[in-house]
Amino acid sequence: PPTSGGSIVAERRSGRLPSVPRSATLLIVAAAALLAACSSDEQTADITKLSDLKSFFGPEYHITDIPKTGINPRAMSGQKLPEGVTFEPPDCGKFAATPQVPSDVKGNMAALTAEGNGNRFITIALETNEPIEVTEPTDECKKITFSSEAMHGVVESVPTPQIDGVHTLGVHRTLDFTKNGKPQTGELYSYRAYFGKYQVMVTANPMVVPDKPVAPVDTKRAEDLLKAAVAAIRGTSG
Repeated sequence: PPTSGGSIVAERRSGRLPSVPRSATLLIVAAAALLAACSSDEQTADITKLSDLKSFFGPEYHITDIPKTGINPRAMSGQKLPEGVTFEPPDCGKFAATPQVPSDVKGNMAALTAEGNGNRFITIALETNEPIEVTEPTDECKKITFSSEAMHGVVESVPTPQIDGVHTLGVHRTLDFTKNGKPQTGELYSYRAYFGKYQVMVTANPMVVPDKPVAPVDTKRAEDLLKAAVAAIRGTSG
């Protein structure tokens, strides 16, 4: 029969507690183990260590170190394509725009830029209050073309380095347009690494230097930079 409330009080006063069923004990132990496992799997990083990447570049690069600061939603809002653009495949338009950090996300960021050998590399590390959802294009949207009266371009998925415990994405964007009556071409490679509440972004594009041919983008350096940036803020050897 159920133990009465008075009996429980009497047992507590006497220093004895009612026995707990073995099944309940096992459930409590299992729950505690699960919580411990979840805590140990939580990834940590220090985005201020991004500045350690200065040594990644040689003396021919001009380095700008941007210390840790609060996330600027306007700066991280991504770049939208203008109205009137058509896409092929038609249902892949949402993957053509640059990824955006949700406006309600809070956190900090640090950045490092490097310019040299005709290339510009921008590395950004984010630490947010909650993980940012990873939007990966479907197989049908790995290559997207878009066009309007004023421009046309291509957004294409590219291989990314494999990093343990990290989800990586890579995209190559090209854009052809006319400016002041002259044809122009823009190009940008972007690589992203997501792990827990952290994200590392690396962009690489050619710099336009007067009277010099446009240098090809050093994608190998960009991929290595992504790995080095993740290793730096994680405090690992990469």
